[in-house]
Parts: sequence; C-alpha cells; structure tokens
Amino acid sequence: MLLSLVVHTYSLRYWFPATVMLGTAPAYILSWGAWRLLSTVLPARVYHRLDDQLYCMYQSMVLFFFENYTGVEVIIYGDIPKNKENVIYLSNHQCTADWIIADMLAIRQSALGHVRYVLKDGLKWLPLYGWYFSQHGGAYVKRSAKFNEITMKKKLQTQTKCGAPMYLVIFPEGTRYNPELKSVIADSQAFATKEGLAVLKHTLTPRMKASHIALNAMSDHLDAIYDVTVAYEGTLSASRQRRPAPSMPEFLCKECPRVHIYFDRVDIKEIPPEPLFFRRWLHERFEIKDRLLTDFYESEDADKIRTFPGEGKHSPLSLSKTLPSMVILVGLTLPLLLTESGRKVYVGTWLYGTLLGWLWVNAFP
Repeated sequence: MLLSLVVHTYSLRYWFPATVMLGTAPAYILSWGAWRLLSTVLPARVYHRLDDQLYCMYQSMVLFFFENYTGVEVIIYGDIPKNKENVIYLSNHQCTADWIIADMLAIRQSALGHVRYVLKDGLKWLPLYGWYFSQHGGAYVKRSAKFNEITMKKKLQTQTKCGAPMYLVIFPEGTRYNPELKSVIADSQAFATKEGLAVLKHTLTPRMKASHIALNAMSDHLDAIYDVTVAYEGTLSASRQRRPAPSMPEFLCKECPRVHIYFDRVDIKEIPPEPLFFRRWLHERFEIKDRLLTDFYESEDADKIRTFPGEGKHSPLSLSKTLPSMVILVGLTLPLLLTESGRKVYVGTWLYGTLLGWLWVNAFP
C-alpha cells in the first residue's frame, strides 16, 4: 500500500504539468488561429510581432513547470547579453530537455518569443506542435543525403526578409549523445577519424550542413552565434561513470537538481563563411565542449569536477515571468471544458488541427 502511494505520488510529479501543458494547447492554437486569420490583411511584420508574443506566453508557461515547479538550480557561466540579438544557438545534444535549456537562456534575455528550431523531420508529425513549430519559423530537416538545402534556406530567408527576430536553435550533432549507446559513439568517432578530425569523447562529431546553411541564409541578419555547453548534474554515477541525461518526464519528476550552462558569444564577423573553414571552426568549438565536459565528468581535481571553469552564477527565474502566462492559458481553456459545445471545439481542435497541420506541413515545408 505504501509503495503504491509512493509510485502514484511520483507519477503525479510528471502527469500534473504534462496535463496542463498539453491541455492548454488547443486554446493556444485557437487564439493563434484567430490572430492568423485577422492578420491576413496586415503586413507580415505585424503578424510575426504578435505571433512571437503568443509563443512567448506559451513557452513561459512551459518554463513555469520546468524551472519554478521543479526547483532546478540553473548555473550560468559567462555573461548573457542584456540586449536582444539575432543569433544562431549551437549546443551539445543529450536529451529532450535540451530544447528547454534554450528557452531558459532566451527568457533571461527577453527573447523567448523569437526562439525557432531546426528539427529532425520526424518531429513534424507531433500533434499540433509539429505543425505550429513550422508556422512559427522552424525548419524540418532530413539527415545525410536526404537533406533539402533549398527548402531550409528558403524558409529562413522568408523569415528574415519580413524582419522576424531570430533565435535559431540548432544541435549540430544531429542526434542525442547517450553514453549507453556505444555503437552510435563509435560510429561518430570513426567518422571523425575518416575525415581527419579530432576524435571527441563526450559529444558526437558535429555535422556542419544545417549550421552553415543558416549562417549563409541569414548572414546580413545575424549578430552572433551563441555557443552553449550543457551538463546535467546527477548524471555521474558513484563509480564516476557518465549516465544518460534526463528526459523531459524525468526532468519534471525533479530528477535533475542542477543544470550547468557554459555560455560563449561569438560575433558573427569572427565566423568564417567558407564551407571548409566553417567546418574546421565548428569542430574546434566542439573540441572545446569536449574538454569542458571531460573535466566536468572525469577531473581528479575536486574544484573542476561537476563544474565548468569560471564563475558560475545562480540564475533564479522570477515567478512574475512565468505564472501569469499559466493563469491566462488555463483561464482560456476552462471555458472550453465546462460546456458541451466548448468540449466539441476542444476535441475538434486536437483532431482537425492535427490532421490539417500534417497536410499543411507536408505540402508547404
């Protein structure tokens, strides 16, 4: 009986926030749809301005759960610019929670609504979310030979031509680093050896294609690249072996007490645009990440293990930036659930919104 209660209580840690985040999605999509319809006669710049505000509201609610609710301690090494910029965000990739880390940094720069993602193609099939991420300016890409450079470049240039602010999140490794997937790591290291690149231990070999296309497509629009290295505390076993990073459900279950984020801003003028030199530059950035993570997980020095170099600043997120958004979205959702007609609209938004979204995102990638 006691064990059952413990298991039930533990599962509620995840199901409560998941229910709110997923449950408010139809109300959010309906609000966005109404604005999209009204804005058809307005300049694209005006549409994007409010679209970014709506996206900021939803993602602020998400951060209420991932930060305020979990109580995770965010430690930032380096100085985040106070002013908003048009940037490409490059980070190591370990788990689904990595997407939330980008939001954590963006909200501290008041740029949360400007976050757009380069996502693997399969994620476009996510109900509602997959379609909306594309509408918000995200780009879906396929790996290796199936990568459509023209589609991605056109998508990004369309955004920049209408003046949409850009906080483009890219994970150059292409897939997640999991220390338990030895074959994936071995294949990545073999590729590096074949290409004459330094072999990496705590990240996968970065692929340059998406990052380079983004750089070229938005070269006149960008201010900088944010080079970000993330480590999750609690991923080092008692035997000093690295363990997998927490998934979103595990993160919401408060299994990660602390996140370490090493932030480095690189001015866009310092980045070589030529493919060969850019590839070398990108790999060198990942060599730096690999050294940072090697010290974090393996250092014999007590002052270096489980930390990054420099002064780590605890960066709490104020409830005033997240709680109002949750209250508004829950307030928009409840009327839909309290009446029969509202419930029909709610269910219809999930079903028809998902179906139409799938058709749209495949017809107009």
